[in-house]
Amino acid sequence: MADVNEVNSLPSSLPITPRTVTIAPTSFHHDDQFGSLPITPRTASVAQTPSIVSLPITPRTASIAQTPSIVSLPPSQFHSPSLSRSPLLHTGDHASGAANRTVKTPRSRGLTPRFITPLGSPLRKALKMTRLDPQDAWLPITESRNGNAYYAAFHTLCSGIGIQALVLPVAFTILGWAWGIISLTVAFIWQIYTLYLMVQLHENHETGLRYSRYLQLACATFGEKLGKLVAAFPIGYLSAGTCCALIIIGGSTAKLLYQTLCGATCSNPKPLTTVEWYLVFTCVAVVLAQLPNLNSIAGISLVGALTAVGYCTAIWTISVAEGRLPNVSYEPVRKGSQVSRIFDLLNALGIIAFAFRGHNLILEIQATMPSSEKHPSRVPMWRGVQFSYLLIAMCLFPLAIGGYWAYGHLIPANGSMLTALFAFHSQDVPRSVLALISIFVIINAVSSFQIYGMPMFDDMESAYTTRSKKACPWWLRSIFRAIFGFVCFFIAVAIPFLGSFTGLIGGIALPVTFAHPCFMWLKVKKPKKYSLSWWVNWGLGLLGMGLSGILIAAGLYVVIDTGVKISFFNPQ
Repeated sequence: MADVNEVNSLPSSLPITPRTVTIAPTSFHHDDQFGSLPITPRTASVAQTPSIVSLPITPRTASIAQTPSIVSLPPSQFHSPSLSRSPLLHTGDHASGAANRTVKTPRSRGLTPRFITPLGSPLRKALKMTRLDPQDAWLPITESRNGNAYYAAFHTLCSGIGIQALVLPVAFTILGWAWGIISLTVAFIWQIYTLYLMVQLHENHETGLRYSRYLQLACATFGEKLGKLVAAFPIGYLSAGTCCALIIIGGSTAKLLYQTLCGATCSNPKPLTTVEWYLVFTCVAVVLAQLPNLNSIAGISLVGALTAVGYCTAIWTISVAEGRLPNVSYEPVRKGSQVSRIFDLLNALGIIAFAFRGHNLILEIQATMPSSEKHPSRVPMWRGVQFSYLLIAMCLFPLAIGGYWAYGHLIPANGSMLTALFAFHSQDVPRSVLALISIFVIINAVSSFQIYGMPMFDDMESAYTTRSKKACPWWLRSIFRAIFGFVCFFIAVAIPFLGSFTGLIGGIALPVTFAHPCFMWLKVKKPKKYSLSWWVNWGLGLLGMGLSGILIAAGLYVVIDTGVKISFFNPQ
């Protein structure tokens, strides 16, 4: 009983469990499972009792068998679908540092495992994110993910405004003042709304996946077969077809620039032909295309955006400053039968739809940004989109309204504001100003070629990396991009009259811009049935698909009825 009295005489500050304890007559048993409990500074009095090694406590749960190691969890990352190439949890530095720290007395909340605390939600999401894309680090769109809101604004502005905006007054000649402005405003608001949907759909918060390409999102939403059926051709045309059109525009403007600067004083007996100017433009575009990824061309996109704003502003400012042309009429141009008038009207709507292209690049641009659960990419992306489309609105509306006011029905049917400016004011405006506008158009065309060609570069390199399971070498990447550039050059030379199909092209591209994002939102977000979001997206989606079919038919009818000057391999 002497040992019991010694125990009873211990200081009351020791953390003894107030339960019935059976004590051996010699010494307390040392439980190797739990080890010695950390003793507070007042345990010096216990040292006088040499028989006591450690105080046994009543075991509670097996979860305190060992001192819990400190686990550091990174922010939950959003990744593209497929297998991972890198671990999601990195504990090397944190774990080694934890081993050197002084072990403290476990608190009551330490009895709860870390993985069922509020950190468990991002951890479980992170563990789901093992389906990453090993090709992301090899492909030009996702090779670099250090983009920001400024880069997004540069890319969006460069792709969202261009030479297609100069044909808007042509649509006004058919629609007239009221319907022209209404159609342009509705199309602009509609596109802003679908842009917002695309930015939100880029990353799926349930699965933690990022859809870095428009076709990826289409296939994930509609299924593999249907997604490719409804999206592959429009996206391919909006990328490769736009590059062909840019070669035609850039080469023709380069020839016009040479004639403007040289004029009648040229001593060169054999100036370059149109095909040769196409070739010069293509060579410059192919050289710039050697930049490795989408983020690396941010500076080029900035230059392209500034030149686009520059020539749009210069053209409508000069046109308005020079005043209206004599005998200008603002009556809608309607000729032929009633059916012809209806199809002309629809073709004008197709021209407006064609001016709002670039949706096929929004997901790709957003893919260049880092994204996590705490800092999702949709926040800086939406800021960049808002800023860029504010500038786009400041260019498109004055260009369409001011150009129509200045030229009215005299704008060439198959031309643009640039054609009208040179046709009506080449003698009134200084040659230096006309040359500067031409230079801006050429620079913008070269810059836009890079961003519209990037999805095609990505697709070609994806085919290689899928087979070889390694990154594309620099020399093969250069060959791919050169081949693409010169194939586009061949198409531009073979079919130099692509500009005559503006309305038809607008009808083909319309679902990508106005319809598909609404159906994707319904499929992914699943808004409550008969809610406002449900009605709006169903209505806009069905309206967009219906308009697309009607505009394609109208574009074909106008091309057949009015005729197109076919000149294969004979660009003028």
